[in-house]
Order: sequence, then structure tokens, then C-alpha cells
Amino acid sequence: MDPIVISTWKHGINSNIEAYRILSEGGNSLDAVEAGVKVAENDPEVLSVGFGGLPDCEGRVTLDAALMDWNARAGAVLFLENIRNPISVARLVLEETEHVMLAGEGALEYAILHGFRPESLLTDESTLRFSEWKSSMKKKSEEIHTDDFELKKSKHDKINEDGYHDTIGMLAMDRYGNIAAACTTSGMAWKLHGRVGDSPIIGAGLYVDGEVGGAIATGRGEECVRACGSFLIVESMRNGASPYEACRIACERVYKLNLLTSKNRDHIYQVAFIALNKNGEYGVCSVREEFQYGMFKDGENKLYDSKYLLDDDFNIKPLKK
Repeated sequence: MDPIVISTWKHGINSNIEAYRILSEGGNSLDAVEAGVKVAENDPEVLSVGFGGLPDCEGRVTLDAALMDWNARAGAVLFLENIRNPISVARLVLEETEHVMLAGEGALEYAILHGFRPESLLTDESTLRFSEWKSSMKKKSEEIHTDDFELKKSKHDKINEDGYHDTIGMLAMDRYGNIAAACTTSGMAWKLHGRVGDSPIIGAGLYVDGEVGGAIATGRGEECVRACGSFLIVESMRNGASPYEACRIACERVYKLNLLTSKNRDHIYQVAFIALNKNGEYGVCSVREEFQYGMFKDGENKLYDSKYLLDDDFNIKPLKK
């Protein structure tokens, strides 16, 4: 099989380079996705992943990460602080323990035990943005609010808010036809302390079945978790759907479930999925426009715009083969 790497958002392009290098040298897909997403974890300009990620409402950077391989081995860390590369701690969980997930202080202690060095993940940029956010919250609390305050924000302002959805997720297939997946994120900016999204949740943020293929989710994690989106995609492919059809099915499920609930949620959000089957066929679909994915295939690494489910009036677009 010819190697292929697919990742989420524009910062996936740089991550793809390292992953594809490993694959082109005969490495396996699990090594490739771990090394690939570490590029984003280490980049302080990526404000939604690892070092430099935007903090929660208490000014603390908490990280989630997970991997899964073609043999259904999975490892994840949740609510991890002060470790730059949570994806490598997740890899240790996968390979060195009988568990799938470690969280919080337990995950931190396990990382330190295995030689990881704690460090502050805040940068001057993320600290400044947090200070600006705190100031804006104080100002808003002093203003008279109306019930439709959120509706006054434009659609694109809401979807593209800094740190809102820019998880790095990656799928890779090696020359042996084995698929692996990885996700890593600092989560939603200014989230409640303790919040965990979909990225480290097997079946929500990522899922791989070596007999079928794999899938990755990105966007508002709460929507991905409720839909079990990545698992749904893999099962849809098992039942004969193409990767694109399976991603669209997951987007439709996310949209339907969101409409069922209005309390504490807005309906202007972004969720997207990427999928890769065992034949090397891929598919991508997002709930709304403006999702981009990077693909490294046949020696070319390019950024593409995704197909999407809803039109500008939030109506479901007809399926085009």
C-alpha cells in the first residue's frame, strides 16, 4: 500500500510532514501519528494544542490526548497538566499498562515516573490572551445583558472563536495497510476547569478497526461525544458506506442530536470528521463550511476545503455523489 496521512486543520500540514517521513522510511502508522501530532504539540503558535494552548477559565492549561492502532490497542490521558507531549504519555498507557485511560494527577504522576519533565505550558501569547479574556468577561458582567446576546455575534465569529475547535487529529496508513489514529488538544479555550472533550474518548474523538478503517473527530467535543461520531463512522463503513458517506452520516447525527437539546447550548458550532478505510480510500465532511484538512499522499502535502452538511441558512444540503 502507498502511505497516506490525513489530519485536521491547517496546522496538520506541518504535522503531516513528520508522519509521512516515518511512513516513507518503512515505519508503522502508530509511530507516524504519534510523531506527527507532536509537531503541533510543540508549536507555540498552535493555540489549541500542547505548549502554548489557551488555558481554561482558571488560567490553567489542561491537555487531552489519545491513540488507537489497527489491533484495537488504545491509550489516552485526560485533564493532564504541565506535560508538553501528552500524546507520548498516552502511548505509554497503550503499551505499558492494562488500562486505556489515565486522568489528572494520576496521569501526571505516571508521566513523571517515566521521565517526563513538568513545565509551564503557558506562553507570553497565551497569557496575554487569557488576560484579555478575563478583562472582557469583567466588562460584560457590568453590562446589561439581553437574552439574544449570543445571537448578535455573527455565525463565523462564533464558529471561529480562538481555541474553539482546532484539535489536531491524524489518521495514517503504512505500507502494510495498517491504520492508526491520534488526537491531542488543549481543549476549548476558557472552558470550565475539569472539562474534557471528545479527543481522548475512544469512539468519540477517534476510533480504528483494522478490518475496516479509522475515523477522527474535531470541533465542539460535547457534540462529538453525544454522537459517538468516530465509532459511528467506522461501523457505517463496515456496513458498506464510503468514507465520505460515513462522515456525512455522522454529521447528520450530530446535527439531529443538537436540535434535540437547547438548554445551555447554542446551535452555531462546528464539528468535522475525517475517515480512511482499509483500501486507502478517504472521506471528509463537516457540519458547516470552513473546515480544512491536510492530506499527504503520493508525495504531495496539501490543504483542502471540506464538503459540508449545512448551507448558509442551516438547511441540510442534498447529497451529491
